[in-house]
Amino acid sequence: MALASRLLSRSRQLSVVPIVMPHERLAIVRSFAKEAAPPALPKLKGDEMLKNIFYEVKNKFDTALGIFSKEKITIDPDDSAAVSQYAKVMRTVREKADLFSDSQRIKYTIEQRTRDIPDARTYLLALQEIRSKSDLVDEVGAEAMMMEALDKVENEIKKPLLRSDKKNMALLQAEFDKVNKKLGIRKEDLPKYEADLELKIAKAELQEIKKDAVEAMETQLKRAEFKDEKMPDVRSLDIRNFL
Repeated sequence: MALASRLLSRSRQLSVVPIVMPHERLAIVRSFAKEAAPPALPKLKGDEMLKNIFYEVKNKFDTALGIFSKEKITIDPDDSAAVSQYAKVMRTVREKADLFSDSQRIKYTIEQRTRDIPDARTYLLALQEIRSKSDLVDEVGAEAMMMEALDKVENEIKKPLLRSDKKNMALLQAEFDKVNKKLGIRKEDLPKYEADLELKIAKAELQEIKKDAVEAMETQLKRAEFKDEKMPDVRSLDIRNFL
């Protein structure tokens, strides 16, 4: 059960923090939450509300454990087939337990964090911070290019660009479209980008799970009763046996 708990805690699927670039266009770059904007709920007393939250979290956790007990996960981040299988399992967990995908979670975070930001520059800086805290890498230098686009627009209009300024925001959007074209980013390719992101995250999570499993086994082997035991290959471990 300890290894299973490590698996759950390492997975970003069961944590709370979603790239959607400015104006939901230059995209993609992983809550226990049903929807980004949940429907209005009836007023509940404190104890009843806490009880409902507890049962909802418990049900999601039990759903995840049920899936892990049936699916074989090979702890091998260097095997593309193992990474794909792990990503598939975690996708099933998200769907069955009604969790956000990574891009949905990032998008929700962006919406919450930037809702009251009035100007485009502070908005872009907030996006950079969210990306960094989400452990995502700007591999193509998109952020710098977006800032250059904003600098160009603000130099033209000779004032800070406000997000409520629809006319000049359209100018910025046109510059972002040029950035997208230069980077080869097309809106219709966003599902592919999200799938690629899913695999990158799956690989990173498997690396963390492998690290934790090796550390746990090394700690056990230091105990006197295990001094004659050999450490098994982490790839031979079947997480289902630890549930």
